[in-house]
Amino acid sequence: MTKNLHIGLIGGIGVAATVVYYQRLTAAVEALGGKLELTIVHADVQELIRTNLADDRETQARTYAGLIDRLRAAGCDCAAITSLGGHFCFNETVPLSPLPLVSAVTPLDAYFAAQGLGTVGLLGTRVVMRTGLYGQLKQTRAVALTDEIETLGQTYQDMAVSGHCTDAQRATFLDAGARLIDNMGADAVVLAGTDLNLAFDGQQTDYTVIDALDVHVAVLADLATGRVNLEDVAESR
Repeated sequence: MTKNLHIGLIGGIGVAATVVYYQRLTAAVEALGGKLELTIVHADVQELIRTNLADDRETQARTYAGLIDRLRAAGCDCAAITSLGGHFCFNETVPLSPLPLVSAVTPLDAYFAAQGLGTVGLLGTRVVMRTGLYGQLKQTRAVALTDEIETLGQTYQDMAVSGHCTDAQRATFLDAGARLIDNMGADAVVLAGTDLNLAFDGQQTDYTVIDALDVHVAVLADLATGRVNLEDVAESR
């Protein structure tokens, strides 16, 4: 029988994203009839911003490794990063990590394909939009508003750090989503930044919105309730 796992989350990057992970993971496990074992460790969002903008993968990977070691000491069976932007050094973190890592990016390609999506429009950090989700989408084409990546990325960063979405920021993201559909040919808009719930939750749009966070949470909930094997969904050294 598959073991129910103690989930470890690297949180704080930013706080709003951590809160929504906690809320949705708790609800998902409850809906599956399970009991959640969860530990969250707090990371430094300002450090992540610095290392991300400088593409300093090694420094951030070492920071993650230290945080994951604390999760291991707390009894966690696996770890996950609660930030798609924070996955920029995922490959560098895997060999340093004392626990298997459950990626938020890896499950997305299969999910989009299963939904029959040919093209998805991305909103998130600069790196996520610029790299098309780190180049990991093979079955689905990713597009972004190329000329606005810097502006949208800065707007996203400001929102994530503050943990609050202003009316102007919300309007910017909603309009960007519409233009990804109308101008870039996207079949759906992907919230590829885990703080974008601040802008989109409770909003009515004329286009399909997929929150990448929910795809990750579904995998973690399956692990927490023993519905999938860790070795089938995690990466380890």
